[in-house]
Amino acid sequence: MKERVALSRYTTLGTGGPARWLATPTSVDELVVLLGWAAEHDLPVAPVGLGSNLLAADEGFEGLALKLAGELASAEADDGRLVAGGGAPLAVCLHRARAVGLGGIEFVCAIPGTVGGGVWMNAGAYGGDVSSVLDRALVADAKGARWLTPGELGLRYRRSGLAPGQVVALAEFRLEARPVDEIKVTVADMQTRRKAAQPTNKRTFGSVFKNPEHELTAGRMLEACGLRGHAIGGARISPKHANFIENDGGARSADAIALIAEARRRARAEFGVFLEPEVQLLGPIEIPPLD
Repeated sequence: MKERVALSRYTTLGTGGPARWLATPTSVDELVVLLGWAAEHDLPVAPVGLGSNLLAADEGFEGLALKLAGELASAEADDGRLVAGGGAPLAVCLHRARAVGLGGIEFVCAIPGTVGGGVWMNAGAYGGDVSSVLDRALVADAKGARWLTPGELGLRYRRSGLAPGQVVALAEFRLEARPVDEIKVTVADMQTRRKAAQPTNKRTFGSVFKNPEHELTAGRMLEACGLRGHAIGGARISPKHANFIENDGGARSADAIALIAEARRRARAEFGVFLEPEVQLLGPIEIPPLD
């Protein structure tokens, strides 16, 4: 465990103050011990994954940040199944599955996160999501660890029923046999579409808002509000895709929060739509409520 570790080093946007503690458990047993220790000391817990979909407070996080490692970040595929640690990058999972001719998770090529974050948010892209391929997940808390099905996890659009203090340690996915060349073609097509539409070469935390129940996506709606390129401090709404916020140099998390608040205000004023943030907040940080 390390003390006072800058979260800006662990977030894709590159913002965030220090975490009071940072630990890197390598096994389920170590993870449960750490969660028990945090509970005893009344400390909040937060896995940081690859730091995507995460906005950490400039003041920092007075709790225990977790960076899963070892067996908790490994991935193996065989006999129609993929078994991966919660800290395993989704890109690595795709590579392992493709190597043995297993398909079904090609969509994760567009998600720059980990298995744990993917389960927590039921991540998805291009018509696929985690709930469609997940068999079960081992969820740890201060009392131990137990396997939960997608139904027990409460997976739905970009969310789950998991609560603070629970961490996805492992996950098992059921996949289908598919020729390697077909997988490569599908992935290449998805990656080409993603690079054409999203600011993949900029520092962002991924999509800002969930798509609303509306004929327009969140990005199209914010574009119609004239928000492309709109900047506050060192952060700006991407000129390429309005549902992304970029670190344009020296950004603070407070700048991103101000942009989120302005985007929600305009979407409500122009379309009467309440945009729900997809990004997870860490530490003493919040999005101002709409009047």
